[in-house]
Parts: sequence; C-alpha cells; structure tokens
Amino acid sequence: MNFVTSKDGTRIAYDKTGQGPALILIGGAFSYRNFPGTVQLAKLLAEHFTVFNYDRRGRGDSGDTKPYSTTREIEDLRAMIDDAAGGSAFVWGLSSGAVLALQAASEGVNIKKLALHEPPFVAGDVDHKPPKDFLEHVTGLIQDNRRSEAVKYFMTKGMGAPSFIITMMRMMPGVWAKLTGVAHTLPYDAALMDGYMGGKPLPARLFNSVMVPTAVLEGTESPAWLRSGAQSVAAALPDAKLISKKGLGHTKQLNATIIATELKDFFQ
Repeated sequence: MNFVTSKDGTRIAYDKTGQGPALILIGGAFSYRNFPGTVQLAKLLAEHFTVFNYDRRGRGDSGDTKPYSTTREIEDLRAMIDDAAGGSAFVWGLSSGAVLALQAASEGVNIKKLALHEPPFVAGDVDHKPPKDFLEHVTGLIQDNRRSEAVKYFMTKGMGAPSFIITMMRMMPGVWAKLTGVAHTLPYDAALMDGYMGGKPLPARLFNSVMVPTAVLEGTESPAWLRSGAQSVAAALPDAKLISKKGLGHTKQLNATIIATELKDFFQ
C-alpha cells in the first residue's frame, strides 16, 4: 500500500502492480480498491500496464477531509497522476468514477486516453429517472446515520434496482455490511452525478474541452437508461468511440476478463 497527498492534505491510498504505461482505475459507488472485481481487473491489466488502483476519499485506507466537494475528488485524481503515475496516465472510470474521470479531463488533468465505463447519465426520454431531490435525500439519510436506508434508496431510486435485489443482498453473508460500510460516501457519488440525471439530452458541446481519445463502454445486457446515457456521452465527445458488448455491464458483477481485453486493445 502506498499514499499520495492531495491538495487539501488528504492522504489517498493506492496499490501499484505491473509494468508498462501507467493506468489508473477509478471505482464507482460502493467500490474501493480491494473490491474483488477491481482487484481481478488490476491483476489482468498488470500484464500490460503499471496499474494504480486507489481508494477514493472516504473509502478503504484513504482519508476523508471535510467538507466534500467534487473539486477535491478531482484534485485526488490529479495527485495520483502527478505524484504516483509520473505526470500522465491512461484512466478507466466505472459508473460515478467515469463521471469523475470525465470532469477531471475537462479541467485539464493530464489523461492520455480515457475509458468511461457506463457513466450513469440519464439522458433523453428513458424509463428511469432519479427524484429531483436525490442528492439532498441521500445526504439527509447519511446525516441522520440511516445507512441501510441510504443504501436502499441509492440503489433503487438512483440505480433503478428492483426492491427484490435489496432483499437478496441482505441475505448474502457479509454483502450488506460491506455496502453500509461505505454508505457515507454515497452523497459524494450523488454530487458527481448531480445535474446529469434529469432526463434531459446532453448538450452536444457539453464536453467539448475533452480532446483526448475516449472509449465509452456499455453492456448490451444493461438497462436501457444506462445504455442511452453511454451512447449520449459518446456522441457528445469530440474524439470518442462507443464499445458495445455483452459482458460489459456493471450493475451485477464486473466481468474482469472482457473488460481487460477491451481496455488493453484501446489503450495499446
């Protein structure tokens, strides 16, 4: 385990494996660097890259300086690239991690190539839209220490998961404890997505400043709203391609082998 220090003094923990060009992995909601799917992905990619797998602030072994802001999360990624990866890196971001990576690229963080894995934008007329007060409600639940309710609300109202999925997760040994253990970071994910989940089409020039080559990954088995969001992001970016394939969905379990193959082909 290694650390970098972000601009506000927060220590960000990461693991470094492999050899080759630098590649940084950014997890989504509930994820941390020891998340099994991400660990397996890092192991596969380490055959071709120097892989940096880090804990976003508030998770795992990283610090959590208050107050939270998306600007501070971008500074964390900038510190990873500048101080750990040698000044530039390929970046893969999953879900809200993709939104973080995209915002960082738009602010000039030195990303050589960008892979956005099903960014959870709700664009156009789709069958799932979070409530307008989604961010405020998640934040309120955490402030009241109602962690289980926050997890359920985030997964059903934010991610569109059916209620029976929550029941199943509660019955799986250790799963619910892990989810509630990082529940305090759910407002961070909601803040990153705020303004992009209202169902409005993404403006064509929204990300015009992101000039780096970008791959947008979507699973053909994913919910229609997630696929619509990925397709809208790919269309809005100046230099992006959409990669659609069965097994690239992320709402059930990461298929590390398929993801690693696509990332290797794109980044190399």
